[in-house]
Amino acid sequence: MRTAKAPRTRRNLRGWGGVAGTAAAVALTAALLPGLTGDGRQDGASDDRAAGGAVAAQPAKSAKSSQEECETPEASLRPSATASGDGVKRIQDRGYLIAGIDQNSFQWGYRNPLTGQLEGFDIDLARAIAGEILGDEKKIVFRSIPTSQRIPALQAKDVDIVVRTMTINCERIQDVSFSTEYFTGDQQVLAPEDAGITGFDETLDGKRVCTAEGSTGQAALEEDSHGAEVMLVPNQLDCLVRVQLGEADAVVTDNALAAGQAAQDPSMKLFGTLNSTEPYGVAMNKGDEDLVRRVNKLLDDYRKDGRWQDAYDKWLADAMPGIEGPPAPKYQD
Repeated sequence: MRTAKAPRTRRNLRGWGGVAGTAAAVALTAALLPGLTGDGRQDGASDDRAAGGAVAAQPAKSAKSSQEECETPEASLRPSATASGDGVKRIQDRGYLIAGIDQNSFQWGYRNPLTGQLEGFDIDLARAIAGEILGDEKKIVFRSIPTSQRIPALQAKDVDIVVRTMTINCERIQDVSFSTEYFTGDQQVLAPEDAGITGFDETLDGKRVCTAEGSTGQAALEEDSHGAEVMLVPNQLDCLVRVQLGEADAVVTDNALAAGQAAQDPSMKLFGTLNSTEPYGVAMNKGDEDLVRRVNKLLDDYRKDGRWQDAYDKWLADAMPGIEGPPAPKYQD
């Protein structure tokens, strides 16, 4: 027998059981943590510089304005197994890789409330990069950073890499370097099934729509909000919590993240598409060309030896079925 739905003014009980409840509950208070060691424990020797840095965060912008000068932002440097320079040397001298990640995106980068460990598709990839650079996947420190602080953290060298469902676009490649594309997403609307929303269209008029500050979702809403009242938050999972609390009506985000949130809260559904390709890449400091080449070598191996497929099958296949393999890499001439 179907249970009665909660009144529309009280969505605060949506999806708050089990893993979803624990993950959602920490989302609002865990925007940024000190360093975390490879096994997820707090690294007492690390600092909190990624929380701010001297560089102000800028909202993500649409690539359309730069289309004439930038037509293939996902084209990266060619891979090398031996590239060595300031970027690689900095990591090797330190003895561990510092990876900027999300700990609030179910299936991508999240803290398993049952084990306390960081898990997900992006977490597995970050560990593999540590293995490529240092020969040991455990030689890694994770730093959880808000969406808007990804670029400032790299520019301040508070992190060596960002592996955080970060879209490669023409605006961002002016500030940071990217690896080749490791996953392709799209933008969608996530909303309660009974919200009367059908997609990124006029049904958003008058609705409170949430997205992460500095995200491509923000850029899309700035270009055309369809009459929505836009709410910005530090991390995308905060949007799911806002909907559950009745403070927002819908979320605009990458479908990869939205699929994870829908898996957490079955009352939420994905609607429509913005038809905007979202190529995810590993972001690095603009000057670390040697590190970019080493990461691209790892990604080449990751695609070929089955590790990408294994990670997809483990973390993403249930929520995002039908993906037959990783995106092919594109390189600069």
